[in-house]
This record gives sequence, structure tokens and C-alpha cells, in this order.
Amino acid sequence: MPTQTRAVRTRAVQARNDAELVSRLRLATMRLARRLRQQAEPGVSPSLLSALATIERRQPVTLGELSQAERVQPPTMTKIAARLEEMRLVTRTVDERDKRIVRLALSPEGVHFITRNRSRKNAYLARRLRTLEAKDIATLKAAVEVIEKLLDEPR
Repeated sequence: MPTQTRAVRTRAVQARNDAELVSRLRLATMRLARRLRQQAEPGVSPSLLSALATIERRQPVTLGELSQAERVQPPTMTKIAARLEEMRLVTRTVDERDKRIVRLALSPEGVHFITRNRSRKNAYLARRLRTLEAKDIATLKAAVEVIEKLLDEPR
């Protein structure tokens, strides 16, 4: 068999293996994300939790900045912010220089809520990790580093 034909076959096999890895990684991350969402506080949508986490990282944040960070339209973010405020998880502050600008920050209840929500999810993962063998934990530690590298790439 000519070397060139062998190389083409090798690349085809590698492409199939890569496609399988991509598919398995996508499905596994989606399933894990779904299970973690199921551990969230009842009655709070993923959109609300995501916005709350972004507010925590960037506070105080304007509605426009929050819309952009969450990649949603401003009217959608206005509704999300209103719901978070209604739940007393965020506070609104009007900008002193420009009264049209509103900034959001976590309220004390919001800080408590987000901490409690993360604790529930961390406890779920900790329970699941306790079922694994030491070698699987080591493999998972290495995999997390690789996944973090994947996520560092600009969108």
C-alpha cells in the first residue's frame, strides 16, 4: 500500500475519532449542565441565574452592559432585571449624572441566594465525585484544565 494512501486513511480514521469526541464532549457537558440546573433553587429560571451571576461579577452594571454580556435584547433584560428586583435579589440605582442610566447590584438577599445556589450545586458534584475511583478523579482534574483552556478562547 502506498504511503500516501495510508496517510489518507489515517486522517479519515482520526477525523471520525475527532467527530466522536466532539459529539461525546458536547453531550456530556449538556447533560452535566442540565443536572446542575436541576439542583438550582426552585422557581428560578436559568436566565435569571445567569443574569444574577453576571451582575455579581460586574456590579454595578447597567442594563445595557448586562444585555450585552448575556447576549439578549435590552427589552428581555429589562424583564429579567424587573423579576430579579421583584424577588429582592438586586437593587437598582439611578445614575446621578444621567437619570436615564440604571445600575444593578446584588442585594444582601441576592448575595445569600447566589451563595446558597452554588452550595447546592457544589454539594451535588461533591456527592457524585465521591462515587469515583482515585484514578478517575485524577483524570477529571486533568480534563478540567483542558476544558478551561477551551473556554478561554474568545467567542
